[in-house]
Amino acid sequence: MTAPNPTPIRIISSMATKTLLADLARLFEAQSPEFSVQIESVGGVDAAKRVQAGEAFDCVVLASNAIDSLLQGGKLVAGSRVDLVHSSVAVAVPAGAPCPDIASEEALKQAVLQATSIAYSTGPSGVELLKQFERWGITAQVQDKLVQAQPGIPVGALLAQGQVALGFQQLSEMMGVAGITVLGPLPRAVQVTTTFSGSVSVTSAQAQAVQALLRFWASEATAQIKLRHGLQAA
Repeated sequence: MTAPNPTPIRIISSMATKTLLADLARLFEAQSPEFSVQIESVGGVDAAKRVQAGEAFDCVVLASNAIDSLLQGGKLVAGSRVDLVHSSVAVAVPAGAPCPDIASEEALKQAVLQATSIAYSTGPSGVELLKQFERWGITAQVQDKLVQAQPGIPVGALLAQGQVALGFQQLSEMMGVAGITVLGPLPRAVQVTTTFSGSVSVTSAQAQAVQALLRFWASEATAQIKLRHGLQAA
């Protein structure tokens, strides 16, 4: 029996891929028992700041724009980016609350205008949501109703606790959250799709192992697991 790698592959990721990466790590360890994987999932903004500050990790999994920024800043190994999944944004309400119509762009806009409070994340979905409100010309009307979840706190938790009436976040972060009802994805006309990618950190002494892990995570063998987590293979 092959002994586990004495030095785990250390990964930092955003919360959007937390449960997926836990499953993918177990699958990788099962087919490559010489390695072990250790994942820390935090708010994406905080993760990027920690990598930017030089904290040592072997691998970083974040939204592709954040990965590109860290690559440009010399914090990740040039040419090591591997796209893993595409993630869409979903809408949810507290369990038991009325379910507004979100089937069309206009219906979603009305649901936003009628909501007493609206939660969004610090991640890319939150940024794009605010831009959509601007495009609709309703920013001033909803400004006082907006609640931004703190880094690392899922929007679903605010909904489940009854702190907000309507919430927007990656579907992967909404799935399986007790105390909420997921209404569905954003209408296609306004859907926000984020690509999450992995890359090798310049602080890693295990670059080859990380590259093997990312190749496996991007392979067809992991496509069904990604679907179960509400994500599409990249």
